[in-house]
Amino acid sequence: MNKHRVILLVINILGGAAVIGSYIFGINAQPGGADALWGGVPENVRLLYTISMLIAAVGYFLFLYYLLFKVNPDEARACGSFGFGVFHLIFAAILLPSALWMPFTNVYLANPATLTWVGVILVLATVGIASLSLAITLMKLKPVAALMPHRLAVAGAVYFTFHTLVLDAVIWPVLFLG
Repeated sequence: MNKHRVILLVINILGGAAVIGSYIFGINAQPGGADALWGGVPENVRLLYTISMLIAAVGYFLFLYYLLFKVNPDEARACGSFGFGVFHLIFAAILLPSALWMPFTNVYLANPATLTWVGVILVLATVGIASLSLAITLMKLKPVAALMPHRLAVAGAVYFTFHTLVLDAVIWPVLFLG
């Protein structure tokens, strides 16, 4: 396997484990459990969020599969001059802050403070902006390897961006405090 693919895979294994670990620890550490992490989000909206999370996860696996198995890292150029390594940075910018969201939110719930809330918002915004950069980078990736998998990867990235940038970084904070 190409070294760039191995690096991307390692970033996803370690980052994914960090995200899942932070969720398991965060839910168990929160006296109110998962319900507290929803804040003021109405019950009917929680169901829509849950469905959207599942769709976003499918999208994530579509673009990750494409990058790991369909793109030749030695030939790939993104946005004109960036090589495949740009994906390492983007995935790290998605996964690291994703692993910090729940701990920051738990700290805020334990001791509501403006600075902590700003940290929560910055973490969510970072994930959303990194997701947007991933979608744009995939759209501008040359050469396009396997047209249908590329389209599926882009569609997955666009939906993932919608969920992380719009639902998580913009709507959730408003509903959480509402």
